[in-house]
Amino acid sequence: MDSKQRPQTELYLQAAAEFGPALVRLARAYESHADGQRDLLQDIHFALWRSFAGFSGQCSLRTWVYRVAHNAAISTRVRRRRTRMVSLEEIAGMPASDDVEHQASEL
Repeated sequence: MDSKQRPQTELYLQAAAEFGPALVRLARAYESHADGQRDLLQDIHFALWRSFAGFSGQCSLRTWVYRVAHNAAISTRVRRRRTRMVSLEEIAGMPASDDVEHQASEL
């Protein structure tokens, strides 16, 4: 059976078994903290599983896996950069959204 006829889950399981250690190394290269590595690896595996619905076999399985993993890693980093963590102290110092005096002073 060629890759066009193989079900998405079967392709994913083969890719995860064959390239799992390499995906772990890739996650380590993009994330320095263990929690971030685990989160990224989960994102990569989910993206990989989803991607096999559109896999036509026009490239090697290895090429597909690495391209999807790279794209997932980049997307995750971009998403995290957009989300800025704020400490509780910073939140306490922020004006309420209905603080008209503060809003007027900003103009």
